[in-house]
Amino acid sequence: LNFIALLLFLITSFTVLYTFIFSVAGNFARNKEYKTSDIFKKIAVFIPCHKQDESILRTAEHALFQKYPSHRYDVIVIGDTLLPQTIDKLKKLPLKYIAAHYDISVKAKALNVAFDELKDNYDIAIILDADQYMKPDFLNKINNAFIRGCYAVQGHKMVRNTTTNIATLEGLIIEINNHIFRKGQQAFGFSSAVTGSAIAFSYQYLKLVVEEMKMEKGFDKELELKLVEDNHRIVYIEDAIVSDDKLIVSDRFTHQRSDWIASQFSYFKSHFSKGVLSMFFGKFDYANKIAHFALVPKVILLTFLLIVTAISWLFNPDLIIGFNAWATISSLYILAFLLAIPFRYFNFSTLKAVASLPWSFLKIFKEVFTFKPNHAPFISQGAVSQFENQTNKK
Repeated sequence: LNFIALLLFLITSFTVLYTFIFSVAGNFARNKEYKTSDIFKKIAVFIPCHKQDESILRTAEHALFQKYPSHRYDVIVIGDTLLPQTIDKLKKLPLKYIAAHYDISVKAKALNVAFDELKDNYDIAIILDADQYMKPDFLNKINNAFIRGCYAVQGHKMVRNTTTNIATLEGLIIEINNHIFRKGQQAFGFSSAVTGSAIAFSYQYLKLVVEEMKMEKGFDKELELKLVEDNHRIVYIEDAIVSDDKLIVSDRFTHQRSDWIASQFSYFKSHFSKGVLSMFFGKFDYANKIAHFALVPKVILLTFLLIVTAISWLFNPDLIIGFNAWATISSLYILAFLLAIPFRYFNFSTLKAVASLPWSFLKIFKEVFTFKPNHAPFISQGAVSQFENQTNKK
């Protein structure tokens, strides 16, 4: 029991200390600002879309209203399984529509379809989700960064509709990640973490990388690792804002997190040895990414720490790791989150959302450990089918 307690404490302490250090650093990070340029690079805004008829129309229309010169950027919708009337409406807009068909909707596949059809006359590629809105100056900020030599830029994702507990929780987690894994990383000179959307890359580089991708899932992780392995710094621009307008439901939140956890664990296993070796060759940015994959997911760890701390206080077992130790790292972990939370989230709605975490943890725990070996590596097919069936019924 002492060995198990010590092992659990060491594993959780690594995650807590890593999170706390980068959370503190995030408060000292400066926002990357680039001078306005009168040179306008040609930009391709990719919006992969799978069965999202209502949201893609709003997103596509909104994307056309940028302050950026209209002849220097194209909105490219990659549609999979859209209704005929949706396709007709999209084709009437001043954008490019590309049809795609595949069994499981994956960004890498959608982008490859688009690359095959498009001419290579773009400088920058931007990836959006089908329910995201760019602020009117988003493209200008991305362009200014690339003019000054940036190769990959992560924008500031945020959730707009925090009207439910799940939506509030989603928005809170996104902002905590922005603070710790983007601002905090940059404060130490590391690359920002990427999120899979609201991101910009060198067009030619993205095309080459996506063509070589082997994983169907974990698109953002594989792309992130490839960038840092090739010595390209990923920059985070806090005021380049993209808002998420998705209606987040409980089941979707659970499935999404369980998929991410499975993906993270798989990448950590497959890249651990390479990450350790990279430190000896001075590739600390790459090693830091592997360390990031080693972190225990927030929802799971926070719930675990609170339960173990309560048990150690109530029953006071005679173990090498006692109540004081668990209480200390629990407090440190909570403090790390408090330092990372934007001021606007300090309200009663956030408190209610956080109170729902234990139930979310139980559902995620069940999802992760009920994956079957013959399923795709990073996604529970049953979870996807169940969610799609519920959506279709609605």
